[in-house]
Amino acid sequence: MVGIQIGDNESIDKALRRFKKKYERSGVLKEYKKRTFFVKPSIKKRMERIKAQRRAQRPENQML
Repeated sequence: MVGIQIGDNESIDKALRRFKKKYERSGVLKEYKKRTFFVKPSIKKRMERIKAQRRAQRPENQML
C-alpha cells in the first residue's frame, strides 16, 4: 500500500506529485498490468530470453 504524510503547510499539488512519484516507483501499476492476463510459460520464457538478449547487446556504460 502506497501512502504519504502531508505536512501542515504543504500544498495539495505538491503532495499529489509526491504520491504519484512514489506510486510509480513502487511498481504497483506494472504488477497489476502483468497479472491482468495469463501468459503461457512458453511465451514467458521466450520474452525473458529476448529481454536477456537486449540486455546483453546494450553498452555497459549506458546510464538508465
